[in-house]
Amino acid sequence: MPMTTKFFYAAALVVFFVFPFRLAAQVKTEVPAPVPGAKPVRLERIRIHGTALEGNLEGNAVDRDVLVFLPPGYDREKSRRYPVVYALHGYSIGAEQWSYEIRVPQTIEGALALGAREMIVVMPDSKTVHNGSMYSSSVTTGDFERFISRDVVAYIDLHYRTIPNRSSRGLAGHSMGGYGATRIGMKHADVFGSLYIMSPCCLSPRPAGPANPEMEKRLAEVKTAEDSAKLPFLLRAQLATAAAWSPNPENPPLYLDLPVRNGEVQPDVIAKWTANSPLAFMDQYIGDLRTYRAIAIDVGDQDGLRVDAGKLHEALDKYGIANTFEVYPGTHTSKVADRFQNYVMPFFSRNLCFETKGCK
Repeated sequence: MPMTTKFFYAAALVVFFVFPFRLAAQVKTEVPAPVPGAKPVRLERIRIHGTALEGNLEGNAVDRDVLVFLPPGYDREKSRRYPVVYALHGYSIGAEQWSYEIRVPQTIEGALALGAREMIVVMPDSKTVHNGSMYSSSVTTGDFERFISRDVVAYIDLHYRTIPNRSSRGLAGHSMGGYGATRIGMKHADVFGSLYIMSPCCLSPRPAGPANPEMEKRLAEVKTAEDSAKLPFLLRAQLATAAAWSPNPENPPLYLDLPVRNGEVQPDVIAKWTANSPLAFMDQYIGDLRTYRAIAIDVGDQDGLRVDAGKLHEALDKYGIANTFEVYPGTHTSKVADRFQNYVMPFFSRNLCFETKGCK
């Protein structure tokens, strides 16, 4: 096999698969102890119609499950309005599983009891046929980028007592959700006012590892959603990435193009995957990034994603864009519940606008 083919086999994988493959069962998260006296938040399970998802070629659900966590005062103070945090889950899990793993609503309740101001927290579900949307825009998966930034936000503003202003909206996410928060944050700064990026995946392509012709063979055998579900984590995520970043409406039944076909590198697919890497396209959105009230990035010191997270921080610093960056003791998943309660919620408490007038 030519050296270029070997190189891209590795690079195509590492764009998405640089993080530990334990993510298939994202459950080893240390949970903070319940805070005495914490007042309960109320969970509403709703469905939001995704206009941006209509007609997607995979047949992913257009009416999506969404979790809405309402603060303790929401039902008592009928005229009060609240800022909103939109929190994006990672690959292979949906909103329901992520909320369980990071112990929502307990961690929200704990954060409020420890002094964070009351806000609404929204967790939309973005699982797809191949287990993850990448929060990207694709005719194959549907336009999840606009589903989050437009459809979900519009619905929440219409049906809940929000402060419908970008300065009162925060966007956060972990892993694939961290990628989503980075991507959507750059491209839709008119919608959100503060960003918290947790252990983001997929920020840049990089080479590593040997070629694997058996991988290409197994992927080529996938014809249905059932076939995809039988794949190991790494291969299924390869399909999810291709569906999001290299869709092809003329290539049924999966309607996607893989980076290697018949042992040959596909340069057009390489270009498409690179174009979806935030570290490659962020220079186009510097003016938008400057409008944020605050940007935070964190990652565990034992997380393979820490290098690219640091590069994102350095790129923001290079342009003089204010941001904070923390490498904390932990793996990709070990501290997410603690971070959500004790860092993410307080961050938005400090940086969102809680006033119904005068927010900029």
